[in-house]
Amino acid sequence: MVHKWDVTIPRLTGDTPRRAYIYLPDSYETKANKRYPVMYMFDGHNVFFDSDATYGKSWGMAKYMEQSRKQLIIVGVECNHDGTGRLQEYSPVSFENELGTIRGRGRTYMDWLAYTLKPYIDENYRTLPNRRHTILAGSSMGGLMALYGAAAYNHIFQRAACLSPSLWVAPDKILGILDRARIRSDTCIYMDYGSKEMANHPGNLEALTSTAMLLLNKQVDLTFRIVPGGEHSEASWEKQVPVFLSCLGL
Repeated sequence: MVHKWDVTIPRLTGDTPRRAYIYLPDSYETKANKRYPVMYMFDGHNVFFDSDATYGKSWGMAKYMEQSRKQLIIVGVECNHDGTGRLQEYSPVSFENELGTIRGRGRTYMDWLAYTLKPYIDENYRTLPNRRHTILAGSSMGGLMALYGAAAYNHIFQRAACLSPSLWVAPDKILGILDRARIRSDTCIYMDYGSKEMANHPGNLEALTSTAMLLLNKQVDLTFRIVPGGEHSEASWEKQVPVFLSCLGL
């Protein structure tokens, strides 16, 4: 089942509400003493329902979880749809694009997720709150944030699924963050990119391979895939759900 409610992120958008989602396995109601790992997903409006998705197609996570019967809580929060709000919130660094200078506010967003949202979820639901059972996942700019969060907040998140991460926004800056991060060797990261989207941004392949090599040098348990026929779309990312969940041991 998926429940919806409204949240605010005061340091980013004041008292403007945005939708939050939580998926609870069927066993949550029948096994009162059972506790669950939690996966936090970016672009929460695109995770569960086509009717809520920006382009009318979601990842179909609710349907997949119900069919697979995986014992996992999933939390998603809607992005900021106002202007360049999503780009700002989902980037840990500032960068230039055709819209001008994008001020990276990813650290502020991750502070809220790690120190406000996660404690709320742990207090109100039967979670396994330790690092080993706390996961991040996202695609595109959300994939970048999942990678950043797993590195810079590695004391909280052990695992991350980073689909089509937007490393192209500022590859040198992002590599610097990853290089400086204290990433434990038990960290597990899934990272992929679709073969049909590889040419979308110059230097993308170099950024991906450099990131993969850096993570491997830090002894991260890394799965890195080029998805045959993969595109930059929810329909394509939906097909990777069973793959990345398996790679993350979920």
